[in-house]
Amino acid sequence: MALTTLKERVQQRAAAVASGEDIRHDRAEEETPAGNGHDIEQYRADIEAALPKHVSVDQFLAALRPALPKLRKCTPASVLQSVITCARFGLVPDGQQAVITADDKIATFIATYEGYIELMWRSGLVKSVIAQLVYEGDEYEFVPTARAGEEFVHRPNILASKKDRKPLFAYAFAWLDGGARSNIAIITLEEAEEIRNEHSKAYQRAEANGEKNSLWHTRFDRMHLKTAVRRLAKLVPKSAELRALVAVEEAAEHGRPQVIAAIDPEVAALEADARRAHRAAEASQDVPAARLPVKQRGRAKRRRRHRDKNKKR
Repeated sequence: MALTTLKERVQQRAAAVASGEDIRHDRAEEETPAGNGHDIEQYRADIEAALPKHVSVDQFLAALRPALPKLRKCTPASVLQSVITCARFGLVPDGQQAVITADDKIATFIATYEGYIELMWRSGLVKSVIAQLVYEGDEYEFVPTARAGEEFVHRPNILASKKDRKPLFAYAFAWLDGGARSNIAIITLEEAEEIRNEHSKAYQRAEANGEKNSLWHTRFDRMHLKTAVRRLAKLVPKSAELRALVAVEEAAEHGRPQVIAAIDPEVAALEADARRAHRAAEASQDVPAARLPVKQRGRAKRRRRHRDKNKKR
């Protein structure tokens, strides 16, 4: 199957979505052994065509094969589309840059915080990114009103065991092209838990079915860091590819095929911006009307006194 054929099919599905048809993965699709290495080998040419030149198909497939047994119960279509999506971003599914995980029989591509940093760096607009967790016992100081570059200090206690200490917050900042430094993105532990509970469909499903096998269950610290890095992505210059990555992960959360967004990053980014603007417009209608200004009685009395004095004169 050529990549062009896949792209044409995906574009047809995207057109169906645009026309109002609800396109979702069919979880009742017949299960096939998607974890078989021979099954993924037949798409080697498609994967190689999707990958950027700096990532070899052998490197990509070597990282992918250990994850395939966990995807046996996933629909074959979702396995293929998650693999192609990962390849389109040039991220290796080795657990460091990206993972492909099973979510309710749907294979899903998820970038790690290192994957986000890789795309920031690849844009040429960001020179380096620092992302860390601050634990109990660390020294830190945050003074937002201080001069840029001096408002935040973190001195980790590198000799203390992290197993016995609770993370307090995650932070991330970037050094930009030209020497400037971005603002600092900070996510407290409480905020990370709220984001997980309210916005992660995978976490909610894993809690409901009792398996507790989502990335928020198995890699909480890394997901905490990723949340900080995703907030940082809003504070630095963004490439179309980085914006498309956000759109791809949002698609997974809402049950839409990820590969649609990955095929054309610029279009996906524009569509994601349009959806966010639409949600913001709807939310603004729920804001209560502002109160009318109240007359100040004290001033009115002073005016009357002033008029009384004039009459006496």
